[in-house]
Amino acid sequence: ETEPLTSKKDVSDCKEGEDCKENGLLVRNPKSALRLVEDGSKVHPSQGDKGEAAQISNGYSGVPSSVPCNGMEGQQQLMELEDRETWSKKIDFLLSVIGYAVDLGNVWRFPYICYQNGGGAFLIPYTIMAIFGGIPLFYMELALGQYHRNGCISIWRKICPIFKGIGFAICVIDLYVASYYNTIMAWAFYYLISSFTSELPWTKCTNVWNTGNCTNYFSKDNVSWSQHSISPAEEFYTRQVLQVHRSNGLDDLGGISWQLTLCLLLIFTIVYFSIWKGVKTSGKVVWVTATFPYIILFILLVRGATLPGAWRGVLYYLKPDWQKLLATEVWVDAAAQIFFSLGPGFGVLLAYASYNKFHNNCYQDALVTSTVNCLTSFVSGFVIFTVLGYMAEMRNEDVSEVAKDTGPSLLFITYAEAIANMPASTFFAIIFFLMLLTLGLDSTFAGLEGVITGVLDEFPHFWSKRRELFVLGLIIICFLGSLATLTFGGAYVVKLFEEYATGPAVLTVVFLEAVAVAWFYGITQFCNDVKEMLGFTPGWYWRVCWVAISPIFLLFVTCSFLSNPPELRLFDYNYPYWTTVVGYCIGTSSVICIPIYMVYRLIITPGTLKERILKSITPETATEIPFGDIRMNAV
Repeated sequence: ETEPLTSKKDVSDCKEGEDCKENGLLVRNPKSALRLVEDGSKVHPSQGDKGEAAQISNGYSGVPSSVPCNGMEGQQQLMELEDRETWSKKIDFLLSVIGYAVDLGNVWRFPYICYQNGGGAFLIPYTIMAIFGGIPLFYMELALGQYHRNGCISIWRKICPIFKGIGFAICVIDLYVASYYNTIMAWAFYYLISSFTSELPWTKCTNVWNTGNCTNYFSKDNVSWSQHSISPAEEFYTRQVLQVHRSNGLDDLGGISWQLTLCLLLIFTIVYFSIWKGVKTSGKVVWVTATFPYIILFILLVRGATLPGAWRGVLYYLKPDWQKLLATEVWVDAAAQIFFSLGPGFGVLLAYASYNKFHNNCYQDALVTSTVNCLTSFVSGFVIFTVLGYMAEMRNEDVSEVAKDTGPSLLFITYAEAIANMPASTFFAIIFFLMLLTLGLDSTFAGLEGVITGVLDEFPHFWSKRRELFVLGLIIICFLGSLATLTFGGAYVVKLFEEYATGPAVLTVVFLEAVAVAWFYGITQFCNDVKEMLGFTPGWYWRVCWVAISPIFLLFVTCSFLSNPPELRLFDYNYPYWTTVVGYCIGTSSVICIPIYMVYRLIITPGTLKERILKSITPETATEIPFGDIRMNAV
C-alpha cells in the first residue's frame, strides 16, 4: 500500500496535549494526505520553492517519521523542516572557502617551511600528504556539512550522538583563534595607516623610538653592521608597534596599547557588519577579500622578479636537498602544513557546506579549492623569496642570513624593510598591508561563522530570530578575549596561543571526527550519503583514506607534536617552563569537552550500560533529504 504523506501544515496543526503518533506511526488524516500516485507533477516542484513540505519514512529506518507536537525537540525538528538559507551563487561559496583556506599562513609559513626542509625536495612529502591526508579530510567535511545541513554541534545527532562534544570543542578552539588571530591583523592595520606618508617611518633611525643600535645599511653612507646592530624596520615593529621593550615577559605584560586597541576595534566592526546577516552578506564581501590578495600577489611577484638579486632568492627557495627527505621532521612539517593550510576541524567547512544546495557537486569543490590553496602557497614562496634575494644582494650576504626571521616577523620586518627600499615604496607598502588585511578578514569571517552556525543550529528555538544579537555578543566576547594580546607583551601571548591553543587540539578533534564518521557512522553509510547527493559512490581510494590513512596521518602528526613540544622563543625572550604547562592547559581546555560530554551522555541515557552505549552511538535524528518539496528521512 502506498504510504500517505502528511503535509507540513498538518504536522504544525497538532494541538498541545495531543499525541501525534500511535505506536511510532504517523496518524493519517485522509483530508490532507498527499499520495505519490496522485498527480506526480504536483509532488516535484522546484527545489528552491517554499511550498508545502512533507516528511516520509523510507521504510528502512527505525526512526519514527512523525514530529513531536510539543517540547524543545519538536520545535527544533520543525525548525529543520523550514528551508535553510543557501548561497546566492555557487561562486560565493567557492570564494568563501578559498578565502578561508588561503590566509596569512600561506604567505609566511609555507615559504619558511619549504626552504627549511629541503627546498624543492619538500614538495614531494607536501604533495603526498595533501593527496592522502589533507584533501580526503577536506572532502569529508564538505560532504558531511552539505548532506546533513547542520553546524558543528547539532550535526552529531545525525551521525554519532556520543561524539557531540567535538562540536563544543570546535567552538572553544575557534574562540581561541579569534582572540589572537585578529590581533595580527591589527598590527597589519597599524602598518597600513603608517604607510600613508611620503617616507615610510621604518626607513630611518631618527625617530623617537629608535635606539643607538639602529643601523640603516640601505643608507648612502658607508655603514658597518655589527653584532648589536638593529635595522630601523625591526625597531619600528618591536618598539613602536608592539612596544615589547615595555614588558618583561608573560609574567609582566604591561599596559594596553591604545593604538592597537583602536585598530582591533575597527577590524571587529568590519567583521560584524560583514557576517551579521549570514552567508548572503558575507558571500558578497568575499568577492573583494578573496580576490584582492591574488591581484596584489601578482603585482608583487612581477615587482620582485625585476629586482636585482631576485634569482638568488628563487634558487635558495627551490634548490632541492634530497637528504632532507630521510628526516622524519620533514614529513611531520609537510603533514602539519597541509593540514593547517586546508583547515578541516574548525567547523568552517561544515558550516559553509551546510548552506549549499543538496545536489551541489562538493567533490569538485573540494578538488578545486584545495588545489587553489596549495598553488597559492607555492606562488607566495616566489613573492617572498624574490624579495629576500634582493635583500641579500643589497646587504652582500647569503640568503640564509637574510631569511632568519620566521612567522609574522618575516612580513613585518624583513619584507617591510625590503619594500621600504624599493622605488615607489609607499604604493607597494599600502597594497601589501591591504593584502594582509584581506587575507585575514575572510579567514575571520569563516572562523566565526563556524561558531555562529553551530550554536544557531543547536538552539534554533532561541537564537534563530536573533542572529544579529548573537553575532554582536560573540564579537564583544572575542574583543574582550583579545585584550591580553593588545598589551605591551601581547606578542608573547600571541605566540603561546598560536603554538598550543590550536595545534594539538584541532588535530585531536579531526582525528576523532574521522574515526566517528568512518568507524561508528560507517564508511558504507557515508558513501551512500555521498551517492544520494552526487549520483556516484566515492571510489576505493577515498574509502581507504577515510578509514585508515587519514586517521593514521592525524595520529602521526599529533604524536610527533606531543613527543617533541616546541621550545618557544620570541625576540630575546625565552619562554619559561611554566608557560609550556599553561600552553597545554589551554589546549586541553577545548578537547576536554569531548570526554565530558561522553560521560554526560551515558549518564542521561536510560537502560543498562550496554544499552546506553548502543543508543549513544546510534543516530537519534533522521537526516531529511530534499526530494522536490518533499523531505525524506534517512538514517
